[in-house]
Parts: sequence; structure tokens; C-alpha cells
Amino acid sequence: MINERHATLLALGAVLVWSTVASAFKLSLAHLAPVQLLAWASVASLFTLAVLLAANGQLSLLLKGTRQDLLRSLILGVCNPLLYYLVLFEAYDRLPAQEAQPLNYTWALTLAVLSIPLLGQRLSRWDVVGGLIAYAGVWVIATRGQVLSVQFANPAGVALALGSTILWALYWIGSTRDHRPPLVALFSNFAAATPILLVVCALTEGLAVSSWQGWVGAAYVGVFEMGISFALWLGALRRTRSAARIGNLVFLSPFLSLVLIRLSVGETILSSTLVGLVLIVTGLLLQQVLRGSR
Repeated sequence: MINERHATLLALGAVLVWSTVASAFKLSLAHLAPVQLLAWASVASLFTLAVLLAANGQLSLLLKGTRQDLLRSLILGVCNPLLYYLVLFEAYDRLPAQEAQPLNYTWALTLAVLSIPLLGQRLSRWDVVGGLIAYAGVWVIATRGQVLSVQFANPAGVALALGSTILWALYWIGSTRDHRPPLVALFSNFAAATPILLVVCALTEGLAVSSWQGWVGAAYVGVFEMGISFALWLGALRRTRSAARIGNLVFLSPFLSLVLIRLSVGETILSSTLVGLVLIVTGLLLQQVLRGSR
């Protein structure tokens, strides 16, 4: 059912959730190792997705998957949530949230680049121009404003944050071949990855969580970042005639996120972060708007 008002409200709900997750990651990682946060967040996400499937009358579809579907879920589940979030959480563990968040936000550019060899697509000149502007923003953030220096404040953290964009892009490219309903596919991916994560966590950091803040953080990340936000966004896309209009609301998220990082995490927002984020969003908008006009 097309309802633009409902679509906008649902999309804004998803954007609001996404705006909180950088702060949630950073606060949770003060009490949990990255693999612990991911393991328990995945458990919470699995239960959340099951509830969403039941609410949509799609639980029975889980039993109709083919052997090929199960294999695809295992492969995609290893990519996301296992590798993607593990790399992303490691980046947040090393970098201030105000830096990790906009660096990870460049995944759309990575997707455009990887679509060339993997999907046979071509880059337009606007893709190139937008990419150069956005990655100039990455350089500003990574060097903390010392743009003439080749010294990154935290090279490992920057590499992990940018590496997470490769994993996320690969996941979405792989998902284009999955013809199951989105919630069914996502639940199956998490169902395949969560047992592996629990075993890895038990063998490394251990499954025990010593503080209530850790439990709350893992539950919040799993329920909202890995569950409800997806359902809100999917609902918005189903109710609008203009996916591009709804998609542009995403660009509110990183700026709202900086406000919440300042208020909840207490980080002093650097001018280099603001300049870099503006460049990244400008590059992405240029790419999207001019591509759409063609």
C-alpha cells in the first residue's frame, strides 16, 4: 500500500536508530570485547528477526529453503554478521566513534567500485568525481586535519573501518542473487553465523559478561541496529513511489550521530571530522543525484 507519509515516518525511524548505533557501539565496547558484543548482539538479533517474521506471517518460509539457499546463507552469514561486524567493532575499539562512523559510511562508494568487476557495471564520470570528493573527506578524517602528512593517527583503526566497507559491499553484491524475502534471507544468514560466533567467542574472550551495561549494549545493538532498523527501512521502501527520495534521508544519519556521540560518549567533535564528513556526504550526494538525473 502506497502511503508517502507513513513511508517517510518509517524511514526517519530507521535513520534515528542508525544515528544512535555509533554511540551504542562505543559505549558497549567499554564493557565487552568486540567478539563478545557481536556474539550476544547476534543472539538478540536472531530473536528479533524471528518476531518480525512471525508478525509478517513469514516463519513458514524458513522451511521452504533449498540446499542452495542454506549454502548461500552460510556464505553470506560468514560475511555478515560474522566478518563485517567483527571488523567494524574492532575499528570502533581503536578509533573515536566520530572517526569510525563516517569512514564506514563510505561503503556505498566501495559498492560502486566493486560492482565493476563483480556485476559488470561501469563507473560514470560522476561516480569518479563523487568518489574523489568523498575519499578526500576520508583523508581529512584519517589524518585529523593534517592533510599534508602521510601519518594516520591510528592506521590499524582506519584500515579496519575502510575494510569493513569492502565486506559490507561484498555482502550486498552477494545478496543480489538471493531471491528469498529480505527478512527470511537475513534471519537465515544470522542463524548460520550465530552458532559460529558463540563458539569463537567461547574459545577466545569467553561468553561471560560481567556488567549489566554489557548486556544492555549487546541487546540494544542486536534488537535495533541488526533487526528493527532493517524492518523500518524495508517498510518505508514498500510504501513509497520514490525510493530515491526516501534514500536521501539516510544522509541525515551521520550528522545526527555526531550530536549523539558528543552528548552520550562525551567526545569533543574535531573540526577535521566535520569537514571530512561534509566532503563524504557531498561526494555521495553528488554521485546519487547526478546519477538519478541521467
